[in-house]
Amino acid sequence: QVQLVESGGGLVQAGGSLTLSCAASGRTFSSYAVAWFRQAPGKEREFVATVNWSGGVKYYVDSVKGRFTISRDNAKNTVYLHMNSVKPEDTAIYYCAAGGLGYTTRASYDYWGQGTQVTVSS
Repeated sequence: QVQLVESGGGLVQAGGSLTLSCAASGRTFSSYAVAWFRQAPGKEREFVATVNWSGGVKYYVDSVKGRFTISRDNAKNTVYLHMNSVKPEDTAIYYCAAGGLGYTTRASYDYWGQGTQVTVSS
């Protein structure tokens, strides 16, 4: 069993930066892929980025490539999402998720956090 807690959300101006953290409990966390998803009001939850168990393989949705970076520190049981050059369209609740498959679909992940709100003002 893995429990995930997101933090770091808040209000940021367009063009600014924000780092989200996903802290995990559970001994097997380091064996899972971890992803960030986001859900804007009235929209479906969408994939943002994923990192494999070692941190060596990463994948991003096109809309955040070059602006967001996902990383993990298995010694700290934490995954990060570094968000740079944020845009108003990045406004959403951001969720982290852990699972064995590590693909871009929600079904690939077994464990989910409660989410953290990110609001980007123009």
